[in-house]
Amino acid sequence: MDVVYRRVWVSFILLFFLAPLQASAQQPVVISDTDFQHIFTFKEVEGLYDASGKLSFDQIRNRPFAASKSSTPQNTILNGVYWYKISIKPKSDVRKQWLLEFFDQTIDDITAYLPDGKGGYYSQRFGDAYQFTNRRVHHKNFEVPLKQADISGTYYFRIKSHQPADIIIVLRSVNWFIQYANDEYFSFGIFYGMILIFGFYNLLMFMAVRSRQYLYYTLYLFSIGLYEMCTDGLAFQYLWPSAPAFNQYAFAIALCLISVFCLLFTRALLRTSVKVPVLDRVIVGVLLCRVLFLICGFVFNRDLFNYKFIEFIPLVLALTAGIVVYRKGYRPALYFIIGYGCLCFGFIYKVLIMLHFDWLNIGAATYYSLTISFIAEMIFLSIAIAVQVSELKRTRDKAQRQMIREMKKSRALEQKLNKELEQLVEVRTKELKEQTTLVEAQNVALEQKNRLLLRQSEEISRMNVLLEKDNEELHTNVVQITRSRIMSEEVDFSEFSKIYPDSESCFAYLAQLKWNAGYHCRKCGNEHYFAGHVPHSRRCAKCDYEESVIAYTIFQNSRIPITKAFYLLFLIYSTKGKISSHKLSEILDIRQGTCWSYSNKIKKLMDGRKKELKETSKGGWSKLVLE
Repeated sequence: MDVVYRRVWVSFILLFFLAPLQASAQQPVVISDTDFQHIFTFKEVEGLYDASGKLSFDQIRNRPFAASKSSTPQNTILNGVYWYKISIKPKSDVRKQWLLEFFDQTIDDITAYLPDGKGGYYSQRFGDAYQFTNRRVHHKNFEVPLKQADISGTYYFRIKSHQPADIIIVLRSVNWFIQYANDEYFSFGIFYGMILIFGFYNLLMFMAVRSRQYLYYTLYLFSIGLYEMCTDGLAFQYLWPSAPAFNQYAFAIALCLISVFCLLFTRALLRTSVKVPVLDRVIVGVLLCRVLFLICGFVFNRDLFNYKFIEFIPLVLALTAGIVVYRKGYRPALYFIIGYGCLCFGFIYKVLIMLHFDWLNIGAATYYSLTISFIAEMIFLSIAIAVQVSELKRTRDKAQRQMIREMKKSRALEQKLNKELEQLVEVRTKELKEQTTLVEAQNVALEQKNRLLLRQSEEISRMNVLLEKDNEELHTNVVQITRSRIMSEEVDFSEFSKIYPDSESCFAYLAQLKWNAGYHCRKCGNEHYFAGHVPHSRRCAKCDYEESVIAYTIFQNSRIPITKAFYLLFLIYSTKGKISSHKLSEILDIRQGTCWSYSNKIKKLMDGRKKELKETSKGGWSKLVLE
C-alpha cells in the first residue's frame, strides 16, 4: 500500500507543477472582429512526433507538446506521423466567419480535430492524397472552415507526408480570405501570363527562323510554369484534380524537364559545341544523367525525388558555361550569367531556409523567393536572346557594309577593265576589218573550188550507189551459192551455221517452208491468221487455234537445239543415211542414243520418199522437214 500511495503522491505533485507549465507553454491567440488574419508563429504552433504512427487522438491529448525551434515547423522524418496543436481564444464581440489555412499544398494527409463547443471534437480529413473535388473549399491551399460559435479552443492536426512539408497555419476571416485569394490568383495570372507571352513569342520566333534555341527556351519556360503550378497547387486544381497519385510526383517530372531544357538552351544559345567543346561534352553527360535519375526514381525508389538539390548541378553548369563563353568575348552571355545568377541566388536562399537559417525568413517574399528568381531569370534570358539577335544583326550589317565596299571596288575595277577592253576592241576591230577583206577574197576562190568539189561529190555518190547495187547483188549471189552448196554438198557445221546461225533463222526458214503456199487452219480451214504468242507461230483469226512453227514437222517434240537438228538432218541426207550415230554424236556433241533415235526416224522418212527425193536436184533435204 505504501508503494501505491507513493505513486499517487508523485503523480499529484507532477500534475500540480507541470499543469501550470503546460498551460503557460502555449498561450491562446486572441482574435476580434477588428482582425482580418493571424499567421501562427513557430512559438504558437506546438508539435509532437508519433514514432509508432498509431497513437489515437485521445492518447495524443495527454502527451506533452513542444514549440518548434525553427521559424517554420517541418516534418524532418519523411512518411512519419506528426501532431500539431494551436489555441484560439476569441473576444466576446467576434461575429466574423473564420477559417484555418495550410500554406503548403504538398502535404499528403491532414486530419484536423476541431472543438465542437460542447467539450468534444469532430474531425475533417484532407490533403493532396485525395481528389481535389473532396475539398470543402475549392482552393489551391487547404482550408478548414470554423464554426462561429465554436471557434474558441485547442485545435489538433495529424500530418503525414512523403516529402518535406512546411507547417504554416494562418487564421483568416472569410471576407479577407476571399480578397486575399482573388489577389493571389490575380498575381498567379500575371506570372503565368508572362510565361505564356514569353513562351509563345519565342515559339513564333522558332517558327520564323527555325533556330532551336527558341524552341528550347519555349519548352524551358513551359517547364518552369508546370513546376510552379505543381508547387503552388494550381496544377492539382486545374490540370489533374482526379489524379492525386500522379500529383505526388508530377513536380519531379517538371524539375527534370527544367534541367533538360535549361542545358539544351544553354548549348544552343552559347554555342558550346563550338566555343567550349570539352564543357559541351560535360553538359551532354549531365543531361543524360539527369534523365537517368528520373527513370531510376520511378523504377526503384520514388523518395529520390525529394533530393531537389541535385537541380543545382545543371544550374551551376549552365552558369559556368555562361561565364566561360563570356570571357571569350560573347556579349549575350553577360545577361545569361545575370539571369542564371538570380536563379542560383533564389535556389541557395530557398535551401538555406530549408536548413533552418531562420534569420533569412522575412515573410511571404521568402515563400515566393524562387518564383521571383524565375521571373528575374526569364527577363534576363529574354534580354540575352535580344542581345544575341542584336549581335547577329550588327554582324549582318557589318558584313553588308563590307560587301558594299567590295562591290564598289569591284565596280571601279570593272569600269577600268571595260575601258581597257574598249581600246583593245577598237584595235582588234581594225585588224579584223583588214582580215575580213582578205577573207572575202579567199572565200570567192573557195566558193569556186567548192562548186567543183560539189560536182565531183555528186559523181562519186552516183558511182557509190552503183557499187552498192553491185555489192547487194554479189552478196545475194554468194548467199544463194552458199545455200545451194549446202543443199547439194557436204559442208562442216561452221559453214552450215553461216546460213542458219541461230534458232531465229531456223524458225524463219521453217515458217517460209511450211506456209509457202499460204496459211490454212487445220481445225476450221480458215485462211486468215494473227501472230501467235510464240515467235513465228500463227493463230487462226476465226477459231483461235494456234499452230507453232515446228508443229507437224520432223522437228516436233525434238529435245536438241534446232540448229543442231537442222545440221543432223542435213548430214543424214547428204550421206544418204550412211553416217553412223557415233559419228553424228562426235560432230554435234550430242548423246549417241539421241543421234541413233533421230537418224532412224530420218532414214525411215527417206525410204518412204525415195521417189520424191530423186526428182529433187537442190534442197532435197528440205523435203524431209514437213510430215
